[in-house]
Amino acid sequence: MPVADLIDGRAIAAQLEDELAWRIAALKTRGVQPGLAFVRVGEDEASRVYVGRKEKTCDRLGIFSKTHVLSGETSQAELLALLARLNSDPRLHGILVQTPIPPQIHPGLVAETVLPEKDVDGFHPVNVGKLLLGDLSGFASCTPAGICELLVRSGVKIPGAEVVVLGRGNLVGKPMAAMLCQKGRHANATVTICHSATRDIKAHCRRADILIAAIGVAEFVKADMVKPGAVVVDVGVNRIHDPAAKGGSRLVGDVDFARVRAVAGKLTPNPGGVGPMTIAMLMGNTVRAAELAVGIPYS
Repeated sequence: MPVADLIDGRAIAAQLEDELAWRIAALKTRGVQPGLAFVRVGEDEASRVYVGRKEKTCDRLGIFSKTHVLSGETSQAELLALLARLNSDPRLHGILVQTPIPPQIHPGLVAETVLPEKDVDGFHPVNVGKLLLGDLSGFASCTPAGICELLVRSGVKIPGAEVVVLGRGNLVGKPMAAMLCQKGRHANATVTICHSATRDIKAHCRRADILIAAIGVAEFVKADMVKPGAVVVDVGVNRIHDPAAKGGSRLVGDVDFARVRAVAGKLTPNPGGVGPMTIAMLMGNTVRAAELAVGIPYS
């Protein structure tokens, strides 16, 4: 029985990093090293791991990075004061506040406080607005931008495609839909967003040429929800109980990988699919922020 081709996110992320290397070298000839600040509030283990991976990528590419770790009891005023200092630091071209953040801090205020030109995560209202308007001068949210690169570099035809996005979150679902429905060379898709109140999600999914699962439910997408030959992108990261696994649990995506692979035409593995692309796009946004800071126009 044929199985879906795997879309290798690690390999495509490596291509993007290679393309960034010469741009970073060009900036250094001008005496500029791209700089990125990470802010982590609390001791969430997953956040620690994610920031660690991003730090290693910065080191490998020659991007200056500095991580600020605050206690889980940090007040909103204290965090916003730190962000104001980072905004004014000329060594830093990008700022990323790792989520989740504690409940006493309003995420909207955090997004608004980071300067739009340093918002390499793409969450400032100015950058979100530019995305919706199709204005490419802003910074796009890293995960959906990485998914677009995965699709394009894997030879997936997006214009005219029926796309279903499972999930309406601000991190992936909404910006993903906005990117794919724009009038543009690698967009022009017909996009449906499904969520917890959608009737007959299975029927919507089975219509999709491209199915993007970002719903946050372990192995939600089953084989009978997938159109034969469809492209399936798994964004989810969920921890499930498994007595046979080390520590009694393991990570799975939003897609029932083994069964869906027997139906789909192309499929992202998890891990090794979307995750590396998110980091690569963050690095790309940081390099572009540095270029803009020294007057190299967007192209």
